[in-house]
Amino acid sequence: MEIGRLDEARKVLESVFTTDQSAKVLEIQATLDGSRPSFGDLRGPRLGLLPIVWVGIILSALQQLVGINAVFYYSNLIWESVGFSQDQAFFTSMITNTVNVVTTLIAIALIDRIGRKRLLLIGSSGMVVTLALLTVIFGTAPQVANEAGAMQPTLSGTSSAVAVVAFNAYVFFFGMSWGPVVWVLLGEMFPNRIRAAALAVAAAAQWIANFVVSTAFPPIAESSLTIAYGIFTAFAIVSIFFVRSKIPETTGRSLEQISAEADA
Repeated sequence: MEIGRLDEARKVLESVFTTDQSAKVLEIQATLDGSRPSFGDLRGPRLGLLPIVWVGIILSALQQLVGINAVFYYSNLIWESVGFSQDQAFFTSMITNTVNVVTTLIAIALIDRIGRKRLLLIGSSGMVVTLALLTVIFGTAPQVANEAGAMQPTLSGTSSAVAVVAFNAYVFFFGMSWGPVVWVLLGEMFPNRIRAAALAVAAAAQWIANFVVSTAFPPIAESSLTIAYGIFTAFAIVSIFFVRSKIPETTGRSLEQISAEADA
């Protein structure tokens, strides 16, 4: 549609919907401005960008700022640092990875029934509780000196079991919400005329946030796991307010309906 191949676009639509799609072609055409998308189309009044682009950037960044990839990248080191053996740390990490895969399938099953926005709010609320619990556990655990001489919490008995459950519950709430739903929203929330460029910027913001979190986490965690998980808890709280106030619900609406409302 963007490059003027209307007949081919109509044939593609008819191969999916099996009925005449001439009206749909006109509807899609009305949401495009006739030119190929470019980064210049994203310019707007809010610090140089359109408001909806900033929403996408912040949504992408928050997906990383709640700490999920720091957890995945360094999970073995985290568990070893709090007293787990190497085998125990590896087994715990395998459980965590399995939980993440299974909960992604749950998200696929629920996303059109519950809705994108509601799933994000459920996930954020669960992450706040589980991250706060981990913050408290690490903050109240007995401290011992590691090989470098720094003080680190050591978990054993009940606190160890609770930490593993909370850790995997955190991954569960992320995997059934922020993991897959953010990508679905980024594909739906932008108007047709800027979707390609806006999605590129939002994805870039996500990788930048990923780099910042994964680079900053090791020195912060070495200093204090309590501070590290406290920061993730704070961003999870921010995510609730952000989703409630800024994220549109796109469930059950066509891209053209979303585009028309975004441009209104």
